[in-house]
Amino acid sequence: MAAFIAENMAPIMFLSLIFFLLLGYPVAFSLAAVGLAYFVIGVELAPLSKGSIALDWPLLAALPERVWGVMSNDTLLAIPFFTFMGLILERSGMAEDLLDTIGQLFGPVRGGLAYAVIFVGALLAATTGVVAASVISMGLISLPIMLRYGYDRRLAAGTIAASGTLAQIIPPSLVLIVMADQLGRSVGDMYKGAFIPGILLSCMYAGYVFLMTVIKPDSAPALPLEARTIPEDPAKAPAMGRFTSIALLVVGVPVFYLAISLVIAILHSFGIGTDGVGSTAIWVGGAVLSALVFGRNLLGQAYLKIGDSPRINTFVFFGIAALIGYGFQILYRSRFPAMPSDNAMIWAAFSATIILYLVALLNRAANIGIMANMTQQVILALVPPLALIFLVLGTIFVGIATPTEGGAMGAAGALLLALARRRLTFDLMKQAMDSTAKLSAFVVFILIGARVFSLTFYGVNGHTWVEHLLTSLPGGQVGFLIFVNLLVFLLAFFLDFFELAFIIIPLLGPAADKLGIDLIWFGVILAVNMQTSFMHPPFGFALFYLRSVAPSEPYKDRVTGQMMEPVTTGQIYMGAIPYVVIQVIMVGLVILIPSMVMVYKTGEVKLNQEQVDQQFNNLTLPPANDEPPPIKF
Repeated sequence: MAAFIAENMAPIMFLSLIFFLLLGYPVAFSLAAVGLAYFVIGVELAPLSKGSIALDWPLLAALPERVWGVMSNDTLLAIPFFTFMGLILERSGMAEDLLDTIGQLFGPVRGGLAYAVIFVGALLAATTGVVAASVISMGLISLPIMLRYGYDRRLAAGTIAASGTLAQIIPPSLVLIVMADQLGRSVGDMYKGAFIPGILLSCMYAGYVFLMTVIKPDSAPALPLEARTIPEDPAKAPAMGRFTSIALLVVGVPVFYLAISLVIAILHSFGIGTDGVGSTAIWVGGAVLSALVFGRNLLGQAYLKIGDSPRINTFVFFGIAALIGYGFQILYRSRFPAMPSDNAMIWAAFSATIILYLVALLNRAANIGIMANMTQQVILALVPPLALIFLVLGTIFVGIATPTEGGAMGAAGALLLALARRRLTFDLMKQAMDSTAKLSAFVVFILIGARVFSLTFYGVNGHTWVEHLLTSLPGGQVGFLIFVNLLVFLLAFFLDFFELAFIIIPLLGPAADKLGIDLIWFGVILAVNMQTSFMHPPFGFALFYLRSVAPSEPYKDRVTGQMMEPVTTGQIYMGAIPYVVIQVIMVGLVILIPSMVMVYKTGEVKLNQEQVDQQFNNLTLPPANDEPPPIKF
């Protein structure tokens, strides 16, 4: 029996860990306890293992160094920075302002509140990176409004929970930081690789809402007129209408051209060839749009019927900003030829956003009348978080800052935003710092436990056992990816993403690398998969967060005064299932279309082989009979 245990120490140790985790013991202490217990057993059974166990008491001296390696890891320092930034923003009222304003913008559209939740969820994900903050904020603010105006409870609950989990995959996600650290890759590359899948996943959520509004219109009605609370000044309507109409004529076709170009660029990043089709679509689409705009005039319809809509006015101003950004991009590329196109686009977007914000401030101060109140409020609520996104992600993408430095700047920017809103108080700082310290300690303790476990697991050659097991799977890379994603999907029913990242990823990474799989691509696949751990009934944390703020008993609505039915746990679970299916589909898309992740390689330094060959040809070697110069002492 002892010989059998000695020969199979690695699988027995791994199964013991799973057993203790299923019993409900804390993860950090389960990892450390199993590691230390099997270290003692391994030392005693080493003579019977025929060389498969390489454990001895002096090996424990390596444990303090492993703990010190965790504490001195600069990459993990980004976790408390991003956590603190997210908590400050969540408690400073930014999420509330965004949801209220974007909800008013999309309110007249069927499903508009759900679209607003998804849009704000993606925006909060790009500024906070914390799932709990996003879900709780949107649950407290949006869920009562959606229930008040007749949204299906399952659709409302599922949309809020799923939108909150976008913080898992859209940078600056905490799981991407941990994933990059465990796989030994750059956090910046992981952020770049995850950006397009995160945005595409948001679009798929919106597509599901649109499908529901078509199949079941009553599940997501538009806001009634009395709920649209941003007042407009009738005296401004003529000036605003004329400006909007002229702007539609001037910028409509170019903006449509840019939009189609962006769609074609995204399709091209997926590996879909669009050379002839794309050009045709641009010109045909521009011609159709021109015909529609000019056709209204030719038919004798007044442009004021188009222009006096505050929502049209809003989109016109963002269209003008798109054209200004395009002009800035051309300017930056002409002035700085060595600047990569991605960096020029980021700087151009930032410049255009700041100009749009200054115009909104000028309109409010001078009461010019060309900008609707809704347009002004949308810009003033939207631009500060967009500027914070640039401060964090933009500086990382253009190479100005490391992820840790970007997190520090983001935390400072969040404090400035809270100060500008006059919401920065001592209690706010205390709550944010307490929560940040708890989460950071939670992460570090799990990582220390994982280091103790891995010390023993590597000593019994567990990494070799896992690598042989995974690399011998039938189907090569495809078989490996299918098996690993099924394994992670099933484990996500019981473990959260930190536990999966610290326990499973160190075992899977070496096998993936040996099979020739790009580890950034592999990390993004697993990050999308681990996102389901927040949505799985019955242990999904996003569902728990929403359950904690959703009404569990009948209540009186504070606006209408009507008695409202509670949201049941079953409704939350049922609403989450379609979004889990969408997340699984997204995993398949990332596997099938790796080019959407491989965009992170576009900024790599590429050698010009012709120049290298020319330099080698120009090299001259001294004659072989030349004597070396004498050495002087």
